[in-house]
Amino acid sequence: MNPKQTCALLLAGGLAGLLAGCTNATVAPPAAPGPALRVWPPPPAVARVVLEGSFATPADLGMQPTWTDRFVNLLTGGNRGREKLVKPFGVAVDEAGNLCLTDTGANVVWFFDRVRGRAARWDRIGQVAFVLPVAVAKAGGIIYVADAGLGQVVAFDEAGRVRFRLADPFVRPAGLALSGEKLYVADAGAHCILIFDLTGRPLGRFGARGVAPAEFNFPTHVGADAQGRVYVTDAMNSRVQVFDAAGRFLSTVGSLGDGSGHFSRPKGVAVDRLGHVYVADALFDNIQIFDSKGYFLLDLGATGSGPGEFWMPAGIAIGRDNRIYVADAYNGRVQLLRYVGPP
Repeated sequence: MNPKQTCALLLAGGLAGLLAGCTNATVAPPAAPGPALRVWPPPPAVARVVLEGSFATPADLGMQPTWTDRFVNLLTGGNRGREKLVKPFGVAVDEAGNLCLTDTGANVVWFFDRVRGRAARWDRIGQVAFVLPVAVAKAGGIIYVADAGLGQVVAFDEAGRVRFRLADPFVRPAGLALSGEKLYVADAGAHCILIFDLTGRPLGRFGARGVAPAEFNFPTHVGADAQGRVYVTDAMNSRVQVFDAAGRFLSTVGSLGDGSGHFSRPKGVAVDRLGHVYVADALFDNIQIFDSKGYFLLDLGATGSGPGEFWMPAGIAIGRDNRIYVADAYNGRVQLLRYVGPP
């Protein structure tokens, strides 16, 4: 059995397959985009999406260890400031274009601050050691992390100070999204979405286990668009469901199947500024794009480890500049794409 088949069996086996100290360093400002490494659809069709690159280590972002890290490495023989991504899973972009990641292979959270030119890596916040950080969101200087192993959502600032922890309502928190003044949390174990304000005060919840509209079977990821609509990856029902900000059902994107416009194991979901809906499928190893009405437009990628290929992609996030970040989990990297097509 090859590694791909083994991972597919693990995913099909249950929820475990669905979810699978701080270091500072200097980050160079992002370079101007170079020639596209790959385009979709391929020529002679007009390009809609281009692959700009990928990163797997801090050095790939132009980051070098600080003198403190180098001194510690000299004393300990360590590798601080040079750590490689193991299994990036959750990804988020804040309002300033800074990038956050969770790495479930190393059980750490990364923050790449491109505005102030630094990066931070945490394996714990205060007395809370991360066990299985699967999702991340950030806004207003606060980082929100869903840890499926702890069964908690932890909110902390960029200095690593805890703001609040949410634990009691959750069975298996798996996905996060911020929209306006609300935090949406997908609880895969409880088959529902919980809503909080940005101080952690509960505002409501929606959903229950089932297959009907507004019901879920292990929801794992959440996204939101500029209009406040909420997109939930209903993983074991092989679809994405769309709700308004209050949790009222609006529509469905995709369904179970093995062709374009259908899903096998959908994971990350995100929406760009033009209303296109992007969904990562972990077993198809691709990204599918739909319009705002749920009609299939284009798919990107295939199984592999080359540029523009994926091995169990997980989280996906889109910045205000329409740059698309995909956590290419089992390839141990994040791939960076950009939408360049017409509206």
